[in-house]
Amino acid sequence: MNSAKIRLADNIALEFKYLRKAAEDFRYLLNRGYPRKASLDLVGNRYKLTFDGRHLLHRGVFSDEDSEARRKKIISAKGIMNKDLAIDGHNILITVEAGLSGRPLILADDGFVRDISGLSGNFKKTELTERAVQLIIGFLKKWRPRHALFLFDAPISKSGILAQELRALLKKEDLSGDALAVKVPEKILIGFPGVVATSDTAILDRSEKVIDLAGNILRTTIRSKSLLRWRKGRSSKDSVSIER
Repeated sequence: MNSAKIRLADNIALEFKYLRKAAEDFRYLLNRGYPRKASLDLVGNRYKLTFDGRHLLHRGVFSDEDSEARRKKIISAKGIMNKDLAIDGHNILITVEAGLSGRPLILADDGFVRDISGLSGNFKKTELTERAVQLIIGFLKKWRPRHALFLFDAPISKSGILAQELRALLKKEDLSGDALAVKVPEKILIGFPGVVATSDTAILDRSEKVIDLAGNILRTTIRSKSLLRWRKGRSSKDSVSIER
């Protein structure tokens, strides 16, 4: 783990005693219909949270209503067998890569594992990218969707090359599927008639069946040791722990 990753994890660790109460207050406001951004600003300022702490709350805390609605849509890995599957390419790849690299992840209220390092807009292919791709392909080989469609954000550098490599790998592994670099993947992902693999809340809220593909891989294959979890104690208060 490099110094930047250590600093991110340590910053969050230092805020644990505040994050527990901050998460409780943030969720309280969301449950009562207060705007998300204003609520996060209020809570973040009250507890003097750093950017990392606020980002963790943003990625990991949701209203009970939103969390329950998303959880009801989640299907198991077995549920994608013989189903059409649309994969939010960069979203899934970056999350799996985060688990491989040891960057902090959060198991959020809604049941999805998310990367909290904020690197999605600056994604660049690294030596870990190939390992992450192989894990994703291995998951598809095990659970055999009828057709797997990878959708990558064309504005991100070298997305076309990444899509080309995925197409070749799908063919090599005898998996029915395709990989495309498109300007706005959301236009295809939202309303997709099969199962959607993503942790993007905007897409989740407008999809009927979803799978936490990255979370399935991270929890069963990698067993990431940088996963932060919200845990409810006997008093129903939140606590947050990190496994490193």
